Amino acid sequence: MAYGIDNVTKVPELQKRIIFTLLMLLVYRIGIHIPTPGIDSAIMAEWFEQQKGTLLGMFDMFTGGGLRTLSIFALGIMPYISASIIVQLLGMIHPTFEQLQKEGAAGKHKLTQYTRYLTVFLCLIQSYFMAYGVEQMSGPAGEPVVLSAGLSFRLIAMITMTTGTCFLMWLGEQITERGIGNGISLIIFAGIVANLPVAIYNSVRLTRTGELPLLALIFLVVFMLAVIAGIVYMETAQRRIPIQYPKQIRGRRVYGGQTTHLPLKINISGVIPPIFASSIIVFPATIAQFFPNVAAMKMVADAMNPGGWLYNLIYIIGIVFFTYFYTAVVFNPVDVSENLKKHGGYVPGIRPGKTTAEYLDKVLSRLTFVGAIYLSVVCVLPVILMSEINVPFYFGGTSLLIVIGVSLDTMSQIESHLISRQYDGLLKTGRIKSRR
Repeated sequence: MAYGIDNVTKVPELQKRIIFTLLMLLVYRIGIHIPTPGIDSAIMAEWFEQQKGTLLGMFDMFTGGGLRTLSIFALGIMPYISASIIVQLLGMIHPTFEQLQKEGAAGKHKLTQYTRYLTVFLCLIQSYFMAYGVEQMSGPAGEPVVLSAGLSFRLIAMITMTTGTCFLMWLGEQITERGIGNGISLIIFAGIVANLPVAIYNSVRLTRTGELPLLALIFLVVFMLAVIAGIVYMETAQRRIPIQYPKQIRGRRVYGGQTTHLPLKINISGVIPPIFASSIIVFPATIAQFFPNVAAMKMVADAMNPGGWLYNLIYIIGIVFFTYFYTAVVFNPVDVSENLKKHGGYVPGIRPGKTTAEYLDKVLSRLTFVGAIYLSVVCVLPVILMSEINVPFYFGGTSLLIVIGVSLDTMSQIESHLISRQYDGLLKTGRIKSRR
């Protein structure tokens, strides 16, 4: 790896991109510690300590700890992700949005605008209910979390948290354009990684006090290593479909005649399905958590606690749905078969055109099914096991999947920059397989 890092220093543009990415993530981490005006952060943190093991804890993981003190980034990037889901779904069912998806860069720009407007709308709704809910909260001694409750506080909280999410949205777009990796994914990644040291320290502290048995801690470490190995294997696994190009004679030269392959990832959708599914669950359930005195809301909040059967059922359904949905968005068998036919390529034994598209769709459906099962097991099974031994969400399958998946994507992009400039990759031997 040191050999690969030495190569990075030889490419000034890549260095600038990496430094820019790190600086933008540093700005994000600084903003996490800036509280929303009118909030007593200490009392808010004390109240939040009582919510361990609930869905608020998982939402706090996705916000990088911003919810714990109700910072300016308390909503995190989840409203933007929810808006992206809605816009992409509209692209599959609404003619206007479907047409925009086919218009190239201009259509993509228009869809991005719609996503931003919808993000602001979702932020305003979620921040209002969150501010109203926080007004009802108090510390252990009955001291209020909000210093001066009322309409003015709610308006300030709405403007602050909405602006914070819009800034994160802009930050993610800047990282994607001028940095390295996917900006939105890296923001979630940074939030999880930043809290991992605290989670590790708390686990060790619980072991020392006897609240967490030593055998349970050893099991946790071994289990995490096994999950990490499984994730790395599945995220880099491919189904290679052979592609043959016929020989072409032009003058006295012979072109083509080569055999290559079309690599299809077992998990083409990557970490997107768990993130999408989590954002769908978190939005209504988090609002319910802030209204413990309302019987209906309390019932919803209790039923949606991570590890519960209802939460797991909805989470699995969401993961399976978004695995198929996002795979359909990023890979179109008809387009691929047409491109192969246009360039003279074909799958041996399969007729070019419609038959090839049907064959690719059949293979892709089977791979997507395996990918959906893999994501469901990785994201849900660890949560069930962790709830039994009472350890933080940061050791769960969803957080490990996001951390490893985003790391592989980012390393793959760094390696692509190095190879395009005739340098070796990050590893002295072998290549990091792209997840796309």
